Amino acid sequence: QVQLVESGGGLVQPGGSLRLSCAASGSIFSINTMNWYRQTPGKQRELVATISRGGTTNYADSVQGRFTISRDNAQSTVYLQMNSLKPEDTAVYYCNADVATITYLRYVTYWGQGTQVTVQV
Repeated sequence: QVQLVESGGGLVQPGGSLRLSCAASGSIFSINTMNWYRQTPGKQRELVATISRGGTTNYADSVQGRFTISRDNAQSTVYLQMNSLKPEDTAVYYCNADVATITYLRYVTYWGQGTQVTVQV
């Protein structure tokens, strides 16, 4: 019923920038919190940034001051602007969102499929 599709990943040199997008589609009634996570092989998925429906944001200490999360409620899209990228930012980035659908008016968490970000010379 709901799909989250990420885009914008790729290969970038240290110090560079990337902008990730995650668009939600389907029978959406309302979207509450939207988040970006990342995961590297052998490690647990890590919460990178979160944004409430009203725009309140929070960041992991490791990305504070370098990453910016934003959202466009009209487009059901969340963004992650990543600046001053470091090799340790290399990971698969996933978005998730708490979505209430037209047919089920309770929030359920949906995940995107992930997009690879690689930071290397």
